[in-house]
Amino acid sequence: MNLVDLTPVLGAAGLVFALALFWSVSRMGAVPDRMREIADAIHSGAMAFLRREYSILAVFVVIVTVLLYIFLNPQTAVSFICGALCSVVAGFVGMQSATRANLRTTLAAKESGQGQALLMAFNGGAVMGVAVASLGLVGVGALFRVFGGDFGSMQFINGFAMGASSIALFARVGGGIYTKAADVGADLVGKVEAGIPEDDPRNPGVIADNVGDNVGDVAGMGADIFESYVGSIIATIAIAATLGVGSDALLKLSADGSVSGDMLKTALTALPLVLAGIGLVASLLGILSMHVLKKIDPAGALRYSTFISAALFLAGGFFYIQSQGIATGVFYSALFGTVVGISIGLITEYYTAAGPVRRIAAASKTGPATNIITGLAVGLSSTALPVLAICVAIWVSNATAGLYGIGIAAVGMLATVGITMSVDAYGPIADNAGGISEMAGLGPEVRKITDTLDSLGNTTAAIGKGFAIGSAALTALALFSAYNQTVSTALGETLQIILTDPKVVIGLFIGGILPFFIGALTMTSVGRAAEQMVQEIRRQFREIPGLLEGKPDAKPDAARCVEISTTAALKEMVLPGLTAVIAPVIVGFGLGPAALGGMLAGATVTGVLLALMMANAGGAWDNAKKMIEKGEIDGEEKGTEAHKAAVVGDTVGDPFKDTSGPSMNILIKLMSVVSLVIAPLLI
Repeated sequence: MNLVDLTPVLGAAGLVFALALFWSVSRMGAVPDRMREIADAIHSGAMAFLRREYSILAVFVVIVTVLLYIFLNPQTAVSFICGALCSVVAGFVGMQSATRANLRTTLAAKESGQGQALLMAFNGGAVMGVAVASLGLVGVGALFRVFGGDFGSMQFINGFAMGASSIALFARVGGGIYTKAADVGADLVGKVEAGIPEDDPRNPGVIADNVGDNVGDVAGMGADIFESYVGSIIATIAIAATLGVGSDALLKLSADGSVSGDMLKTALTALPLVLAGIGLVASLLGILSMHVLKKIDPAGALRYSTFISAALFLAGGFFYIQSQGIATGVFYSALFGTVVGISIGLITEYYTAAGPVRRIAAASKTGPATNIITGLAVGLSSTALPVLAICVAIWVSNATAGLYGIGIAAVGMLATVGITMSVDAYGPIADNAGGISEMAGLGPEVRKITDTLDSLGNTTAAIGKGFAIGSAALTALALFSAYNQTVSTALGETLQIILTDPKVVIGLFIGGILPFFIGALTMTSVGRAAEQMVQEIRRQFREIPGLLEGKPDAKPDAARCVEISTTAALKEMVLPGLTAVIAPVIVGFGLGPAALGGMLAGATVTGVLLALMMANAGGAWDNAKKMIEKGEIDGEEKGTEAHKAAVVGDTVGDPFKDTSGPSMNILIKLMSVVSLVIAPLLI
């Protein structure tokens, strides 16, 4: 049995590791009643949202499965179901863990200090990270064993990526609308109008806000990264499977000519899965290293654990590639993909936690307008370096290993998703811990620890979003390359996508406008839902006697706010999701495969730029507000006019970074994978 046959087994072992982590996170000792009551409300709200969301998505999955079965083939339909189910399971497991780890993190901060609280929040996120990587290996690995014996049948695996992408877009959009409706409503009425602190128990929107952190940044982000992860693997398999035996592109991928023909193609189709398996092992070792690293600075601990996993992955990947007679250029592609992924994270950290943030905070002294202008400028300028880094990865990968190298670069960037997702999911857990601490009245010492972890969590979340965008760009390009080769193979000649062809130009413009259209839909959705939340919180402050004064017998109706966010999010997520699925079908069948290629190119360019601008501007606005709250701007603190201006900027940035921006990642990947799946029907 070779290594690729062991990948489903390795994935299953990863799931056992995730379950062991989940058990350690879930163990509870004596918990004060007030803390348990708050945590239970967050958990119940999050799981109720997931159940309702998945019940709606089940209808969508059934309809698409029937269509794939009728118009394409049963194998693709089965793969689609498997991809959707794996994405659902990943979100469910991550949510269960996060909504338990928040309470354990608060307890650790109260009883054991910062180091143990950091480890608990990280382990809670690690359950999600390991589950994402493991389920991807189990799903794609199992389908590869079934369909991998014949190069022609490997196209059936594409349905798995489509299933994962479909669930991801709905989950990301729905979760993003939920969390930002609650966050914006709670902040505008609580902090701006009523002048009460963040996470104040008097604010009926606070529980919904904490629920939103989980449905948006745990389940939503997990689905996003999961579909990038499996999409990069499947795209690379598709590229390798369509390489012509004896072609220059295939011969270039042989180390010394000793391995060639079908044997080389077999090794190349298996390589992305094996690299993902090596990445999972490296991620597990990086997660375990946190038991030692927790003693140092929290930011350094999270950063070094990522570096350890990346180094172990590259070492293992190099030796495996050498052992298979595959050209060293393929390893260089994986190397640059990994390095660029880390680089984008560091660039994002600069724009959301360093000098640019201070500029936004300083601009707040002259009001909300200058805060927003400076924030927009930071967001716009932050697109340049990440895009240049992506360009370097594309150029090096193509120069060393052709289109296949671009796919491997995406795999290299995502192979250690177990650790990168762990670091990202840590953020909302730390945020929830701060909320529980404030609402339970645990005092300034505990709140200081949770605030430190929460502030770092904002940065890790921003880094995670930057990583997600970079991986989305490479994955979308790999899927686009796979689409081009699949159509070319079916045509018997190379598909020409020529910019002087009017149909291609039409496709290019349609693709370019789609991210703006989806961005407008999601921003409008957040605005509408936030209006309902604002009105409800105002009503409760007005009609519940003694609530705003903090009288003991005056209790806010948090359940009503949770219901408003849930209903609005589930209603508003439908149109953006259907647009992404239907647009490629209309353009592909209406204007042809070349026009569809133009549409994918246009959507990828504008989608990546919008995603970077929105995510980084939103993260910078958020941290600028926190910088003022910490007293790091001379003469400014909570309650000053500069702080109020920063709150307004942060409120604008919330849907930027947590709803519309992240939606772009999945939009470009979903359209690419839908195009890849329907490619055989376009000829």
